[in-house]
Amino acid sequence: MIALENKNFKNRIIIGSVLLVLIFCFFPFFFQTIEKREGMVLNDWLLNKLPALNVSIFIFITIWAIALLCIVRMAQQPAIFIVTLWGYVFLCLMRIASISLVALNAPKELRDLKDPISNFFYGASFVTKDLFFSGHTSTMFLFFFCLQKKTDKAFALLGSLVVGFLLLIQHVHYSIDVLAAPFFAYICYWLAKKTAKAIITI
Repeated sequence: MIALENKNFKNRIIIGSVLLVLIFCFFPFFFQTIEKREGMVLNDWLLNKLPALNVSIFIFITIWAIALLCIVRMAQQPAIFIVTLWGYVFLCLMRIASISLVALNAPKELRDLKDPISNFFYGASFVTKDLFFSGHTSTMFLFFFCLQKKTDKAFALLGSLVVGFLLLIQHVHYSIDVLAAPFFAYICYWLAKKTAKAIITI
């Protein structure tokens, strides 16, 4: 591919990948630290109206189906690859900042979310206080923004909405965590496009 022969493109891929690895190494320490602090318990009207059910398997299937689609498209189109990579780097950094600033305790009827892939990065114990904003929902919306084909975007948007709703059913997030996620995802997508703009046309 022509893009892979571009030195600036390769450099940004390498830098983005290194940053992501460093973030993943930092995550277990960060999440275990925030799990020990005390925060507010929100009186969430919407959450109070929803039943508390364990729907982990449906969340897991939906997330990783969309993730697999995005991986396939990234392999086919370097533009999608670099924007998704940097978008996720910005998303992780933004979550670290927002979770650090907004101390919340988990909803009272929380059901443990069983996602063996995502939970690998959380450390030794299950994490419940990584709340504002929802990482699962924002990642799904980031995929939606990065994908280019109309059918892909429609599939990703549907998956994003389903995951957001199921996370509320699982009671692992407050409604504000889920509702704010698309806005943060778009900001990260915009920043990622700016990062890639000098190299390739998005």
